[in-house]
Order: sequence, then C-alpha cells, then structure tokens
Amino acid sequence: MAYQSLYRTHRPATFAEVIGQEQVTKPLEEAVKTKKIGHAYLFAGTRGLGKTSVARIFANAIGCTDSDLYEIDAASNNNVENMRALTEGAYTLPFKSPYKVYILDEVHMLSKSAWNAFLKTLEEPPAHAVFILATTELEKVPDTVQSRCQVFEFKKPTRAVLAQMVTAVAKKEGYTIAPDAAELVALLADGSYRDALSVLQKVLPNASGKNLSRAEVENATGSPRLEQVHTLVSALAEGERSKALSVIEETAAADIDMKLFLELVLEALRSVLLIKYAPDLRASLADSLGADEFSALEKIVGLPMSNITHQTLLAFLTAAERIRYAPIPALPLELAVLELFPDELEK
Repeated sequence: MAYQSLYRTHRPATFAEVIGQEQVTKPLEEAVKTKKIGHAYLFAGTRGLGKTSVARIFANAIGCTDSDLYEIDAASNNNVENMRALTEGAYTLPFKSPYKVYILDEVHMLSKSAWNAFLKTLEEPPAHAVFILATTELEKVPDTVQSRCQVFEFKKPTRAVLAQMVTAVAKKEGYTIAPDAAELVALLADGSYRDALSVLQKVLPNASGKNLSRAEVENATGSPRLEQVHTLVSALAEGERSKALSVIEETAAADIDMKLFLELVLEALRSVLLIKYAPDLRASLADSLGADEFSALEKIVGLPMSNITHQTLLAFLTAAERIRYAPIPALPLELAVLELFPDELEK
C-alpha cells in the first residue's frame, strides 16, 4: 500500500474535525440540519485552509456518495467545451444519491467564455445538482457568479491553532513534539494547515526516538537557530554594533532564510519589551515561548544597560518592509543596526 502524506491521512472527515473555520462549518451544518440546501456555494481563501475538505464533508453530509461526487480542476478544465460537458452531465439524474455534487477547484482560472457557458446552469440548475466552487482569488471570480452563490470565506489559522494541530497530529503518529518545536513548525507553515503537516512530515524522521525538539526541526528545515537570534538580540541590547553585524553576516553566509530570521528577531524583540514593560503578561509569555526561550530573553531584559527600546523594534519593522525587495537579503537588517548605532565619527 502506498504511503499517504500526513495531510491526506489526517484530512478532517466531519465538520467537528475542521479546526478554526466555524464561520463556515456552522452555517453549513445548520443547512444540513434544516434541509435547506443551496444550489451553489463559493469557498474562498488562501491555499491549504481546507476548502476542498469542507466541500467533501458537506457533500457527504447531504447524502452524496462517491458515485455522484465530481471533483474538477478548473485550472486545467477551463474552456467552453469543459463547461458544456459539465452542464450536460449535471442534468442527468444521480445514480444512488439525492444530489449530484460538483466541486470545482481554482474556479478563478475559468475563461470568460467558460463562465458564460456555465452561468445559465448556475442560475437555474436542476434540483438535484449542487455546485461548490473553490478559489484562492475571490476577486477574480465575476460578480455575476458571486451573486448566484452563497459565499464563504476561510480564515488563515493563528499560529497557536496551527501549533495545537501539529501537536495533536504528532501525537496520533506516536511522537511527542516540544511546544517550541510545534511553534516553529506553525511559523514555517505561514497560515496553511496543509503546509504545517507537510513540514511536520519532513521533520518527524529527525526525531530522537519519539521525541521531537526544536533543534531537530531547525536541522530538518534549515531554519535559524534560536542561539543566533538570541546572540543578535543580546548584541543589540548591549549596543555592540560590530557583534550584531557579524551575527547577521554569519547567518546569511550559512544560507539561512533571512526573512524568517528577521521574523524570529522581531518576535524576540517584542517579547523582550513585553517582559520588561508588561509584567502582567509574563506568565502567558512564559507559557507560549517555552521555559528555555523565556529564560534567555529574561536575561537580556536584566542586562544593566539594555539598549532595546521601541525604536529597536521600529528599526527592524522597517527592515521587514524592505527585505521583500532587497537585492541582498541581509542588507535591511544591517541598515537597521547602522541606524540604531551610527558611527560616532559621523555624529
């Protein structure tokens, strides 16, 4: 039997298993409960949020069997002939189910003529047909189509939600993942359930026995090490410009993703300021950061002459705006350091 990816193995099979999309699942559950089934739905949201999974769950919930479920990739079936074939098929009765359900993925890829061929059927479909359109680019779906559908927008999950999912899936696979390791996997996933499980699948073979640490996630993904982040933040706190620039250069030379490194530095700087100025948040920060990282950042806060202020955070936020277009990825970070600690001779 072929090995299945974690995303396919742990794909939600019921509405209750869908995480963080209550604004979609609750109305759909109510529609099933009250038997008020619409003829056209439009699911919108970035990749990896579970649009197709929810479409399948909804199809199953209204009694559609596999023989009456049709999944179509609109990116490769996007012309007039494809839509005519679909509409002709939609008018034939289902084999075993009360409904025939058509799931069209990436519908924004349909040509204008294909939309025109489909629009009449979408407006006046046969009673047994349900269309579920899915798109990552809602703005490219014609208004005439959106007005004929019930539109549901999927939200990107928070990092905390992704970390919880990663921890739960790792447990199902027989592994224990450290909280800071799950947090890093969630960060690398960039708001995608599918990407979170893809990263987890990549790192599980690197676990020491059945325990997965943050260092092992770093090794498997080539992510910046926390030590590098802490060294830079310490250098900034101590006003050591040369040391800060050296850390940035060494990180870049190690072929580390500088955008990710910068994001981790920003998080560390934010945490340092919160530890220092928001004592009421210390307990929740300690819980979310993990004992080791909280302790390391607490030591930076306790330095006699800490130079980390809101200006430090602002300088690196500016670097985050610049890094997207920088021809040299390390340059925005280096500029941030130079702006914070200009040469004394230039003053």
